[in-house]
Amino acid sequence: MNFLHKSVLFDESIKALNLNNEKIIVDGTSGGGGHSREIAKTAKRLVCIDQDPDAISVLNERLGNLSNVTIVQNNFSNIKSILKEIKIDKIDGLLLDLGVSSYQLDTAERGFSFHKDAPLDMRMSKSGLSARDVVNTYSEQELAEIIYKYGEEKFSRRIAANIVKARQSKPIETTFELVDIIKASMPQKAMRDAHPARRTFQAIRIEVNAELDVLEKTLDDAFDCLNSGGRIAIITFHSLEDRMVKEKFNEWSRGCTCPKEFPICVCGNKPKGKALKAVAPSDEELSVNPRARSSRLRIFEKY
Repeated sequence: MNFLHKSVLFDESIKALNLNNEKIIVDGTSGGGGHSREIAKTAKRLVCIDQDPDAISVLNERLGNLSNVTIVQNNFSNIKSILKEIKIDKIDGLLLDLGVSSYQLDTAERGFSFHKDAPLDMRMSKSGLSARDVVNTYSEQELAEIIYKYGEEKFSRRIAANIVKARQSKPIETTFELVDIIKASMPQKAMRDAHPARRTFQAIRIEVNAELDVLEKTLDDAFDCLNSGGRIAIITFHSLEDRMVKEKFNEWSRGCTCPKEFPICVCGNKPKGKALKAVAPSDEELSVNPRARSSRLRIFEKY
């Protein structure tokens, strides 16, 4: 299996983990093993997690022979139970490279890409609710809310109405069928700057994989699993997940939650750590990997 993935902000994320040979690290989105392979060179122990069975096959081929690597097929939101199962109490670092991988986008039959005609799918785990299920069974109101909330698409109501209208004749089966519906729902001037289906596909993918719910749960659980001095490094690709990570890191860094008008602190909350400066991809990286354009690396260090 040719599982290729261009690891975004590669050097920056490896540096963010502050590695040494005494540390236990979790790569929660191991994919093709790009980050994992580098982490394994230094870390005392590395836990590679991915929910995609294709990724797990590749990880076993590429890293399965390393004595300090444990490979687990699961969702990173289950980090507490995963660590308990393999008898690890605390970790020193967690890396998450969020969103869809290059392999998933470029493999047409996975149904993630609006550039390739394929069955609607978008399941990172290859199981459970699919994009086809969402498009053909959700109500018009539910579709409109999802497309607006997760895609920040201002034509969400029109797109949802046209999806429901189209599926009355026959089920919507393929990515290009959905793309055509989206295009017919938008004025020409709205399609000049970016592909018209980008926001809607993002929204449906987030719904299918419950990406924001998973991330929210993971943040608090990962903090609990982290040793003092440990770091969480998260690469985000759109504003919704980036905002969630930023706000959580700021909350942990802030400490006192008293109203500003209070002369002294009465809540007693102390900072739990510090959020380091966010990192954006360099011009050099963007020149060779345009998909990195929207990415941000956020880092939190626990006290």
